[in-house]
Amino acid sequence: MDFTIQLLIAAAASGTPLLLAALGGILNERSGIIQLGAEGLMLMGAVTACVTYLQTGSIALTLLSVLCASAVLGLVHAFVCVTLRANQIMAGLAMTLFGSGLSAYLGKPFSGIPLSGAMPKLHIPWLEPVPVIGDIFARLDMLTWFSLLLIAALHLLIHRTSWGLHLRAAGDDPATADVMGIRVQLLRYGYVIAGSVLIGLAGADLILVYTPSWTEGMTAGKGWIAVALVIFARWNPVRALLCAYFFGALDSLGFRIQLTGSGIPAYFLKMIPYVVTIAVLMYLGWRNRNRPSGMPESLGVPYIREQRL
Repeated sequence: MDFTIQLLIAAAASGTPLLLAALGGILNERSGIIQLGAEGLMLMGAVTACVTYLQTGSIALTLLSVLCASAVLGLVHAFVCVTLRANQIMAGLAMTLFGSGLSAYLGKPFSGIPLSGAMPKLHIPWLEPVPVIGDIFARLDMLTWFSLLLIAALHLLIHRTSWGLHLRAAGDDPATADVMGIRVQLLRYGYVIAGSVLIGLAGADLILVYTPSWTEGMTAGKGWIAVALVIFARWNPVRALLCAYFFGALDSLGFRIQLTGSGIPAYFLKMIPYVVTIAVLMYLGWRNRNRPSGMPESLGVPYIREQRL
Protein backbone atom coordinates (compact mmCIF):
# COMPACT_ATOMS: atom_id res chain seq x y z
CA MET A 1 0.00 0.00 0.00
CA ASP A 2 1.65 3.23 -1.13
CA PHE A 3 2.06 6.47 0.80
CA THR A 4 -0.91 8.19 -0.86
CA ILE A 5 -3.40 5.42 0.00
CA GLN A 6 -2.15 5.31 3.59
CA LEU A 7 -2.55 9.07 3.85
CA LEU A 8 -6.12 8.92 2.50
CA ILE A 9 -7.05 6.20 5.00
CA ALA A 10 -5.53 8.24 7.82
CA ALA A 11 -7.36 11.34 6.54
CA ALA A 12 -10.71 9.54 6.84
CA ALA A 13 -9.91 8.41 10.40
CA SER A 14 -8.58 11.79 11.51
CA GLY A 15 -11.17 13.80 9.60
CA THR A 16 -14.29 12.07 10.96
CA PRO A 17 -14.23 13.81 14.39
CA LEU A 18 -13.67 17.14 12.64
CA LEU A 19 -16.52 16.39 10.22
CA LEU A 20 -19.03 15.47 12.94
CA ALA A 21 -18.10 18.56 14.97
CA ALA A 22 -18.33 20.80 11.90
CA LEU A 23 -21.77 19.41 11.00
CA GLY A 24 -22.92 20.08 14.55
CA GLY A 25 -21.60 23.63 14.29
CA ILE A 26 -23.41 24.13 10.98
CA LEU A 27 -26.74 23.14 12.56
CA ASN A 28 -26.15 25.51 15.48
CA GLU A 29 -25.12 28.47 13.37
CA ARG A 30 -27.69 27.95 10.62
CA SER A 31 -30.29 28.52 13.34
CA GLY A 32 -28.56 31.74 14.39
CA ILE A 33 -26.60 30.59 17.47
CA ILE A 34 -22.79 30.88 17.48
CA GLN A 35 -21.10 27.67 18.59
CA LEU A 36 -17.71 28.27 20.19
CA GLY A 37 -18.07 25.50 22.76
CA ALA A 38 -17.04 22.68 20.43
CA GLU A 39 -13.77 21.99 22.26
CA GLY A 40 -15.53 21.52 25.60
CA LEU A 41 -18.35 19.46 24.09
CA MET A 42 -15.88 17.17 22.33
CA LEU A 43 -13.95 16.63 25.56
CA MET A 44 -17.15 15.83 27.44
CA GLY A 45 -18.21 13.41 24.71
CA ALA A 46 -14.80 11.73 24.85
CA VAL A 47 -14.68 11.35 28.63
CA THR A 48 -18.30 10.14 28.76
CA ALA A 49 -17.53 7.50 26.12
CA CYS A 50 -14.37 6.44 27.97
CA VAL A 51 -15.99 6.09 31.38
CA THR A 52 -19.11 4.35 30.10
CA TYR A 53 -17.27 1.86 27.90
CA LEU A 54 -14.78 0.92 30.60
CA GLN A 55 -17.63 0.42 33.07
CA THR A 56 -20.10 -1.43 30.83
CA GLY A 57 -18.18 -2.75 27.83
CA SER A 58 -21.24 -1.98 25.67
CA ILE A 59 -20.83 0.24 22.63
CA ALA A 60 -24.60 0.83 22.48
CA LEU A 61 -24.74 2.10 26.09
CA THR A 62 -21.61 4.15 25.44
CA LEU A 63 -23.11 5.96 22.48
CA LEU A 64 -26.42 6.42 24.33
CA SER A 65 -24.64 8.00 27.30
CA VAL A 66 -22.75 10.34 24.97
CA LEU A 67 -26.01 11.37 23.30
CA CYS A 68 -27.67 12.07 26.66
CA ALA A 69 -24.72 14.00 28.14
CA SER A 70 -24.28 16.09 24.98
CA ALA A 71 -28.02 16.79 24.78
CA VAL A 72 -28.04 18.07 28.37
CA LEU A 73 -25.09 20.37 27.67
CA GLY A 74 -26.80 21.53 24.48
CA LEU A 75 -29.97 22.27 26.45
CA VAL A 76 -27.97 24.38 28.91
CA HIS A 77 -26.28 26.23 26.05
CA ALA A 78 -29.63 26.85 24.34
CA PHE A 79 -31.19 28.11 27.59
CA VAL A 80 -28.34 30.58 28.09
CA CYS A 81 -28.31 31.83 24.49
CA VAL A 82 -31.98 31.65 23.49
CA THR A 83 -33.96 32.19 26.69
CA LEU A 84 -31.53 34.34 28.71
CA ARG A 85 -30.21 36.00 25.51
CA ALA A 86 -26.67 36.04 26.87
CA ASN A 87 -23.67 36.98 24.77
CA GLN A 88 -23.21 33.93 22.56
CA ILE A 89 -19.44 34.28 22.25
CA MET A 90 -19.01 34.33 26.02
CA ALA A 91 -21.47 31.45 26.42
CA GLY A 92 -19.47 29.34 23.96
CA LEU A 93 -16.17 30.12 25.68
CA ALA A 94 -17.74 29.28 29.03
CA MET A 95 -18.88 25.91 27.64
CA THR A 96 -15.33 25.22 26.46
CA LEU A 97 -13.85 26.06 29.86
CA PHE A 98 -16.52 24.08 31.70
CA GLY A 99 -16.11 21.03 29.47
CA SER A 100 -12.32 21.14 29.69
CA GLY A 101 -12.31 21.33 33.49
CA LEU A 102 -15.05 18.78 34.14
CA SER A 103 -13.66 16.27 31.65
CA ALA A 104 -10.22 16.51 33.27
CA TYR A 105 -11.76 15.79 36.68
CA LEU A 106 -13.97 12.91 35.50
CA GLY A 107 -11.29 11.31 33.33
CA LYS A 108 -8.40 11.43 35.79
CA PRO A 109 -9.02 7.91 37.27
CA PHE A 110 -9.21 6.43 33.74
CA SER A 111 -6.19 8.15 32.20
CA GLY A 112 -4.05 5.85 30.07
CA ILE A 113 -6.40 2.84 30.13
CA PRO A 114 -6.73 1.51 26.54
CA LEU A 115 -10.09 1.10 24.79
CA SER A 116 -8.84 -0.96 21.86
CA GLY A 117 -11.45 -2.50 19.59
CA ALA A 118 -14.30 -0.46 21.03
CA MET A 119 -15.86 0.69 17.76
CA PRO A 120 -16.66 -2.15 15.31
CA LYS A 121 -15.77 -1.81 11.64
CA LEU A 122 -18.19 -2.59 8.82
CA HIS A 123 -16.63 -5.13 6.46
CA ILE A 124 -17.85 -4.74 2.84
CA PRO A 125 -16.35 -7.65 0.81
CA TRP A 126 -17.71 -6.55 -2.59
CA LEU A 127 -15.97 -3.18 -2.24
CA GLU A 128 -12.50 -4.57 -1.50
CA PRO A 129 -11.50 -5.41 -5.12
CA VAL A 130 -12.14 -1.83 -6.29
CA PRO A 131 -8.78 -0.03 -6.62
CA VAL A 132 -8.19 2.81 -4.14
CA ILE A 133 -11.90 3.00 -3.18
CA GLY A 134 -11.79 -0.49 -1.69
CA ASP A 135 -8.65 0.25 0.31
CA ILE A 136 -10.24 3.35 1.84
CA PHE A 137 -13.91 2.46 2.31
CA ALA A 138 -14.10 -1.34 2.66
CA ARG A 139 -13.33 -1.37 6.39
CA LEU A 140 -14.56 1.91 7.82
CA ASP A 141 -16.01 2.07 11.32
CA MET A 142 -19.67 2.74 12.10
CA LEU A 143 -19.29 6.40 13.06
CA THR A 144 -17.42 7.20 9.84
CA TRP A 145 -20.22 5.68 7.75
CA PHE A 146 -22.76 7.53 9.91
CA SER A 147 -20.98 10.83 9.23
CA LEU A 148 -20.99 10.20 5.47
CA LEU A 149 -24.70 9.36 5.43
CA LEU A 150 -25.38 12.35 7.65
CA ILE A 151 -23.92 14.71 5.06
CA ALA A 152 -26.47 13.62 2.47
CA ALA A 153 -29.29 13.83 5.03
CA LEU A 154 -28.34 17.33 6.19
CA HIS A 155 -27.87 18.59 2.63
CA LEU A 156 -31.38 17.43 1.75
CA LEU A 157 -32.76 18.79 5.02
CA ILE A 158 -31.27 22.27 4.60
CA HIS A 159 -31.79 22.77 0.87
CA ARG A 160 -34.70 20.54 -0.14
CA THR A 161 -37.26 20.51 2.69
CA SER A 162 -39.58 22.97 4.40
CA TRP A 163 -37.82 22.22 7.69
CA GLY A 164 -34.58 23.41 6.13
CA LEU A 165 -36.31 26.54 4.88
CA HIS A 166 -37.49 27.22 8.44
CA LEU A 167 -33.95 26.63 9.71
CA ARG A 168 -32.44 29.09 7.24
CA ALA A 169 -35.18 31.61 7.97
CA ALA A 170 -34.47 31.45 11.70
CA GLY A 171 -30.80 32.16 11.05
CA ASP A 172 -31.29 34.89 8.43
CA ASP A 173 -34.42 36.79 9.52
CA PRO A 174 -36.03 35.43 12.71
CA ALA A 175 -38.55 38.29 12.91
CA THR A 176 -40.01 37.47 9.50
CA ALA A 177 -39.92 33.77 10.31
CA ASP A 178 -41.89 34.47 13.48
CA VAL A 179 -44.50 36.43 11.52
CA MET A 180 -44.87 33.45 9.18
CA GLY A 181 -45.73 31.20 12.12
CA ILE A 182 -42.32 29.57 12.72
CA ARG A 183 -41.58 29.11 16.43
CA VAL A 184 -38.08 30.55 16.28
CA GLN A 185 -37.06 29.96 19.88
CA LEU A 186 -38.26 26.35 19.89
CA LEU A 187 -36.53 25.72 16.58
CA ARG A 188 -33.28 27.17 17.89
CA TYR A 189 -33.52 24.99 21.00
CA GLY A 190 -33.92 21.90 18.84
CA TYR A 191 -31.02 22.62 16.50
CA VAL A 192 -28.64 23.71 19.26
CA ILE A 193 -29.31 20.43 21.08
CA ALA A 194 -28.97 18.40 17.85
CA GLY A 195 -25.73 20.17 16.95
CA SER A 196 -24.33 19.62 20.45
CA VAL A 197 -25.11 15.91 20.16
CA LEU A 198 -23.12 15.69 16.92
CA ILE A 199 -20.19 17.51 18.51
CA GLY A 200 -20.34 15.13 21.47
CA LEU A 201 -20.27 12.20 19.03
CA ALA A 202 -17.16 13.75 17.49
CA GLY A 203 -15.47 13.45 20.88
CA ALA A 204 -16.68 9.86 21.21
CA ASP A 205 -15.25 9.02 17.79
CA LEU A 206 -11.96 10.59 18.79
CA ILE A 207 -11.51 8.22 21.74
CA LEU A 208 -13.27 5.11 20.44
CA VAL A 209 -11.56 5.08 17.03
CA TYR A 210 -8.75 7.57 16.56
CA THR A 211 -6.98 7.75 19.96
CA PRO A 212 -8.35 4.88 22.09
CA SER A 213 -7.11 6.08 25.48
CA TRP A 214 -8.16 9.03 27.62
CA THR A 215 -5.68 11.82 28.24
CA GLU A 216 -6.50 15.25 29.60
CA GLY A 217 -7.09 17.79 26.83
CA MET A 218 -6.86 15.06 24.19
CA THR A 219 -8.73 17.12 21.59
CA ALA A 220 -5.65 19.36 21.34
CA GLY A 221 -7.51 22.16 19.58
CA LYS A 222 -9.57 20.00 17.22
CA GLY A 223 -12.74 21.70 18.46
CA TRP A 224 -11.37 25.07 17.37
CA ILE A 225 -10.39 23.66 13.98
CA ALA A 226 -14.00 22.43 13.65
CA VAL A 227 -15.19 25.98 14.35
CA ALA A 228 -12.93 27.20 11.55
CA LEU A 229 -14.15 24.43 9.24
CA VAL A 230 -17.71 25.76 9.53
CA ILE A 231 -16.45 29.03 8.07
CA PHE A 232 -14.30 27.33 5.42
CA ALA A 233 -17.30 25.25 4.35
CA ARG A 234 -19.50 28.38 4.19
CA TRP A 235 -22.07 26.62 6.37
CA ASN A 236 -22.53 23.88 3.75
CA PRO A 237 -22.45 20.17 4.83
CA VAL A 238 -20.97 18.88 1.54
CA ARG A 239 -18.12 21.36 1.65
CA ALA A 240 -17.58 20.41 5.29
CA LEU A 241 -16.68 16.88 4.15
CA LEU A 242 -13.93 18.14 1.84
CA CYS A 243 -12.59 20.57 4.44
CA ALA A 244 -12.62 18.01 7.27
CA TYR A 245 -10.80 15.35 5.25
CA PHE A 246 -8.30 17.92 3.98
CA PHE A 247 -7.41 18.92 7.53
CA GLY A 248 -7.51 15.28 8.59
CA ALA A 249 -4.86 14.60 5.96
CA LEU A 250 -2.77 17.48 7.26
CA ASP A 251 -3.11 16.17 10.81
CA SER A 252 -1.84 12.76 9.69
CA LEU A 253 0.83 14.11 7.38
CA GLY A 254 3.22 15.00 10.18
CA PHE A 255 3.18 11.48 11.59
CA ARG A 256 3.66 9.97 8.12
CA ILE A 257 6.63 12.26 7.48
CA GLN A 258 8.19 11.12 10.76
CA LEU A 259 7.90 7.50 9.64
CA THR A 260 10.00 8.29 6.58
CA GLY A 261 12.90 9.23 8.86
CA SER A 262 12.76 12.96 8.19
CA GLY A 263 14.92 15.15 10.40
CA ILE A 264 12.17 17.77 10.82
CA PRO A 265 11.37 18.21 14.55
CA ALA A 266 8.07 16.59 15.58
CA TYR A 267 6.85 19.84 17.16
CA PHE A 268 6.97 21.60 13.80
CA LEU A 269 5.14 18.74 12.09
CA LYS A 270 2.35 18.89 14.68
CA MET A 271 1.91 22.58 13.90
CA ILE A 272 0.94 21.91 10.28
CA PRO A 273 -2.91 21.80 10.70
CA TYR A 274 -2.97 24.92 12.87
CA VAL A 275 -0.64 26.95 10.65
CA VAL A 276 -2.69 25.98 7.60
CA THR A 277 -5.90 26.93 9.45
CA ILE A 278 -4.58 30.44 10.05
CA ALA A 279 -3.28 30.72 6.49
CA VAL A 280 -6.57 29.59 4.95
CA LEU A 281 -8.57 31.99 7.14
CA MET A 282 -6.34 34.85 6.00
CA TYR A 283 -6.63 33.79 2.36
CA LEU A 284 -10.41 33.43 2.47
CA GLY A 285 -10.76 36.76 4.24
CA TRP A 286 -8.74 38.46 1.51
CA ARG A 287 -10.38 36.60 -1.39
CA ASN A 288 -13.97 37.13 -0.20
CA ARG A 289 -13.52 40.66 1.11
CA ASN A 290 -16.00 42.00 -1.44
CA ARG A 291 -18.29 38.96 -1.59
CA PRO A 292 -21.11 37.67 0.62
CA SER A 293 -19.65 35.35 3.26
CA GLY A 294 -22.56 32.89 3.28
CA MET A 295 -22.93 33.45 7.00
CA PRO A 296 -26.50 33.50 8.39
CA GLU A 297 -27.44 37.17 8.57
CA SER A 298 -28.71 37.05 12.16
CA LEU A 299 -25.93 34.83 13.51
CA GLY A 300 -25.14 35.81 17.09
CA VAL A 301 -28.07 38.24 17.36
CA PRO A 302 -30.52 37.37 20.19
CA TYR A 303 -34.15 37.37 19.07
CA ILE A 304 -36.87 38.91 21.17
CA ARG A 305 -40.30 37.94 19.94
CA GLU A 306 -42.39 40.68 18.32
CA GLN A 307 -39.32 42.86 18.06
CA ARG A 308 -37.76 43.37 14.65
CA LEU A 309 -33.98 43.62 14.92
